[in-house]
Amino acid sequence: MSVDIELLARLESKAIDVRKKIVELTVIAGGGHIGGALSMADVMVALYYHYLRIDPHYHDWPDRDRFILSKGHGALCLCPILSDVGFYPEELMNNFNGLDSPFGMHPDMHKIPGIEMSTGSLGHGLSIAVGCALSARLDKATWRTCCLLGDGELNEGMVWEAAMSASAFKLGNLLAVVDRNGYSLDGPTEEVMPLEPLVKKWEAFGWQVQEVDGHDMSEIVAALEALPPVSREVPQCIIAKTTKGKGVSFMENKAEWHYGGLDEEKAGTVLAEMEHSRNGGRC
Repeated sequence: MSVDIELLARLESKAIDVRKKIVELTVIAGGGHIGGALSMADVMVALYYHYLRIDPHYHDWPDRDRFILSKGHGALCLCPILSDVGFYPEELMNNFNGLDSPFGMHPDMHKIPGIEMSTGSLGHGLSIAVGCALSARLDKATWRTCCLLGDGELNEGMVWEAAMSASAFKLGNLLAVVDRNGYSLDGPTEEVMPLEPLVKKWEAFGWQVQEVDGHDMSEIVAALEALPPVSREVPQCIIAKTTKGKGVSFMENKAEWHYGGLDEEKAGTVLAEMEHSRNGGRC
């Protein structure tokens, strides 16, 4: 499938902007789940700036697509995107994770416009998404539910109960995206609790699966555009193979950067590295 070159360039540039904002918010907050936020940035940009059917000026639009961030600790990535697409002013995040701020390390649906569900207790997101998708099917609605999960999160049995239910209920309007960065807080996923063969596992639970390079925007966009209509009866899964700490040389593939902090001097170096990648340098 051919993908528009100008679209890809715009999305790739936007992903760099989002990564830079993740770094800035980490400094403001004094620390954050930066490694996993950086790994999911490209997928999130493709979803929010190209694929998801949303309207920031009509938060409760009945026909909007629903997005559930199951790996709630990825709020450092989601919140600046919601701001940038128009859900709220950027300056509201100037006290990110501070006293009386609506923004914490995990998103709160009662405080942040555009958040469909408060998440952070890992394993719950896909079950919630199954409920949303089943509701849409019963209402004969045309919107899609998308749920982003971390790969370490797949150790939770509740995820697989939800996966089994989605297939049983024939929820072709449900999309699960796995941020497959290979690391959890405790180390490499294949050492903590092996997940492979991950594609075959999802297929065995009755899902149609695509595996993509989660940092190749053309592959991400092509996978999203190849999704069948919501009227189909098979739930969809995209496994995005990503790099923990993507875009920051000393963070990449390091479990210790699951959560970490940066001072302003170090952040300046990181932001310069990211900006260099926009101009054809190291990404």
